[in-house]
Amino acid sequence: MATTLTSGPREKAMRRRARRPGQARRRPNWAAGLTSVIWLAIVIVPIYWIVITSFKSQATYYAENPLAPPAEPTLANYRLVVESDFPRYFVNSVVVTLGAVVPAVLVSFMAAYAIVRGARSRLLRWTNSLFLMGLAIPLQATVIPIYLIIIRLNLYDTLMALILPSIAFAIPLSVLVLANFIRDVPKELFDSMRIDGATESGMLWRLAFPLTRPAVVTVTVYNALQIWNGFLLPLILTQSPDNRTLPLALWSFQGQYSVNVPAVLASVVLTTLPILALYVVGRRQLLSGLTVGFGK
Repeated sequence: MATTLTSGPREKAMRRRARRPGQARRRPNWAAGLTSVIWLAIVIVPIYWIVITSFKSQATYYAENPLAPPAEPTLANYRLVVESDFPRYFVNSVVVTLGAVVPAVLVSFMAAYAIVRGARSRLLRWTNSLFLMGLAIPLQATVIPIYLIIIRLNLYDTLMALILPSIAFAIPLSVLVLANFIRDVPKELFDSMRIDGATESGMLWRLAFPLTRPAVVTVTVYNALQIWNGFLLPLILTQSPDNRTLPLALWSFQGQYSVNVPAVLASVVLTTLPILALYVVGRRQLLSGLTVGFGK
């Protein structure tokens, strides 16, 4: 009887001690929550201002509160953007982005596979070091050499003049990211496919590609975003309006003494929609690739 009476308080004390860590975890982190709200406001307010301003007229832009919704929303800015050769600039940006991203990702994926699978080869090690050296060279430092090379190739003021340098600058980082993911694929899987008679190309596309698909999507979206928003190369390597891309199209709404701010922001909204659609389509693979890369 005494043992049961004494064991009761001991069990209760042990239960209380066991609950304390769980109770500590359930405490709300007010500092993190407040910081998240502040950061969300910092991100949302500029986006909100861009969207509502694109529906304001140029006459009422300076008279109204910048953060107030438009009293009389109008689509005149979007109509002006579409009528100012926006479809042509949009097609040029799509051609440059697809023409640079697709070859860059394919070449980077095959190069990363060759570097990982042929790690014992001295030539492949030197190739990997060459790709890593490409990460240390900024775009601004190569503008003049690229300009001279494009002129020698008679490609100045063409879309190919934008595609070729974009491919070159997209490959180093893509190879580094994809090689890290391919390196984590177990070697036993490659050995088992080799025993079954699979070739290197078969293991590349049937084994390595499905297992590294999140990394491929992540690299594709990142490179597409960089090339789509590129401004320096189109500014230097193109001249005629027929070969302008969307970032250069914003100049069409800048006069000598004034800037049509609502039209510029309407162009920004239309320029952002394709990237937003690309994120919506590949958000699962993109988030998976980013999460796995962060965990490593």
